[in-house]
Amino acid sequence: MAAVVRTPSVAEAIAGHIERLILQGALRTGEKLTAERELADMLGVSRPSLRDALALLVSRGLLTTSRSGTYVAQFMTPITKPLATLLENNSEAVQDYFEFRQSVDSLAARYAALRANEVDREAIGNCIATMKSVHDHEDPAQEAQSDFDLHLLIYDASHNLVLAHMMRALAELLRSNIFYSRKQLYLHPNVRETLLAQHIEIADAILARKPDAAARAAASHLAFTRKAVKEIEVQHARLEASLARAGRKGYVARAPRRKRHGA
Repeated sequence: MAAVVRTPSVAEAIAGHIERLILQGALRTGEKLTAERELADMLGVSRPSLRDALALLVSRGLLTTSRSGTYVAQFMTPITKPLATLLENNSEAVQDYFEFRQSVDSLAARYAALRANEVDREAIGNCIATMKSVHDHEDPAQEAQSDFDLHLLIYDASHNLVLAHMMRALAELLRSNIFYSRKQLYLHPNVRETLLAQHIEIADAILARKPDAAARAAASHLAFTRKAVKEIEVQHARLEASLARAGRKGYVARAPRRKRHGA
């Protein structure tokens, strides 16, 4: 008996389109979708068909709905939230994280140099221009954000969907200062200039389509960052010890006063 060929419904076709956007990173976890009427007009479909498509994606765990609208689900949270609990404030985990990042970022930079298209290359170039601008304004918070953005753009430019989604999930942990504070890193003496130079070197190698140079630059950057974070941890521990010594009197009982004897 011949197999029956089933034509996908309009709702399934819409759901498939939105699902691909999520997979490709065009729609990202936590982002709110455009209002239903506007989205239906943009896709050229009826609102009932769109509503059915969104319901399909909610049932697949890719979207969530609330009174405020429809959002891309935080579908990596079941993995990252328990992981964050295990790794938070664990110095050994921080070093393991950097060891992992050194390998993955090197690979991502290599792939980006080989695979980045003109859209990717323009985005990376624009990010470096922003990074230089905020560096000149000496704004650690904005500089840390542009650092974060550049690494995400490189993951996307690798055109490896698994790598991009996994690293975006880990990047969100970093945003929560699970491993270290990027802003604190940019406040560390002599670090800002080196980080800027390293980011430019990585981007230049990717834009010049030099995979070996891009991989080396990324690995060197993570090695430097790992060392700088370790130095910050050591300095912080020393400061805590000094403050504890300075405030020790509050913990120590006063010696009883000696009674004076008459002459």
